[in-house]
Amino acid sequence: MSDTTDSTVTTDTTATAVAPRFHWFLPPRGDAMSPAPGSKENAAPTDPSELLDFQTGVALAAEEGGFSGVLTPVGIGCPDPWVVCSAVAARTTSLSFIVALRPSLQSATLTAQQADTFRRLHGGRVILNIVTGGNPAEQAGYGVHVPHDERYEITDEALRAIRPLLAGDQVDIEGRHLHLVGAKLPEPTTQPVPIFFGGASEKAVEVAASQADTYLLWGEPLEDIAERIGTVRTAASAAGRELDYGLRIHVISRDTSEEAWQAAAEIQSSFDAESVAAVQKHKASMDSVGQARMGALHGTELPQDVQDLVIAPNLWSGIGLMREGVGTALVGSHDEVADRLVEYADLGIGEFILSSYPHG
Repeated sequence: MSDTTDSTVTTDTTATAVAPRFHWFLPPRGDAMSPAPGSKENAAPTDPSELLDFQTGVALAAEEGGFSGVLTPVGIGCPDPWVVCSAVAARTTSLSFIVALRPSLQSATLTAQQADTFRRLHGGRVILNIVTGGNPAEQAGYGVHVPHDERYEITDEALRAIRPLLAGDQVDIEGRHLHLVGAKLPEPTTQPVPIFFGGASEKAVEVAASQADTYLLWGEPLEDIAERIGTVRTAASAAGRELDYGLRIHVISRDTSEEAWQAAAEIQSSFDAESVAAVQKHKASMDSVGQARMGALHGTELPQDVQDLVIAPNLWSGIGLMREGVGTALVGSHDEVADRLVEYADLGIGEFILSSYPHG
């Protein structure tokens, strides 16, 4: 699967030039040296009571390093993102918190109330990251038993309520999944709450075009990102809207390219064939189009050489062998990684959400 041949991607000159903003990832349960089981050795913290201090340290380092915000995930394996973000926000001053949420799990009015409370307590430093969910088994554990496209219908109806509620409007909706009568927040604050949204399916693009402020993509080769941005931009234009675009990707950046690839090789060496097979079997049961796109970049088997999963210049798909969600990383010297980020920015990416192993 190795492909290190340079390719030319035409920059869309219609994209508005933006100064990119950079965000980091807030580990939900501490840190790890790789996504492999047991890799928490030599990472922090080992005591759950130290988790808040550790997360605060990551957030403060991001804040002091000039990052605009931090992303928290949502799911059955994660602490509640609202609780975590509010606790850490109280210990920071300028950092924004990109709070992941699933509209199918709770009332749209309650979501708006939570976001309004957060911006009231923490000076508006909240961004909503809408995650519709792509794992039917996990959704069932939450009591949600609806197919893929219906989940996006739920998301669409919820966002049609959340945005006006946060603006102080009364909302009355009688939809297929949501029925609100006289919903209104008492004296909401006025700070805007941006809405990030991801999803690679046709239904996801439809909802993003009409509801999102920023459309998020997982790291793929430049030509694929350019094509997807073009698709979403066309859909948004048809809806009379313009969106911003963001990229979620890992980075393995070192002083030299050799050191960076050695770090990637060490991560891959922590994987074993049995664990990789189990993770890939689990991901095959998901109905996420984005997850399927990630899977196509790395396959289902553990290669011997780290270079076998280089899919574009400095773009490595090995993380996805053991990790759900974004499975690609930019690997190289600091200059090489920066150059690749500039190439994505030239396509119209204005928000970068980065992470690594370890995260802290």
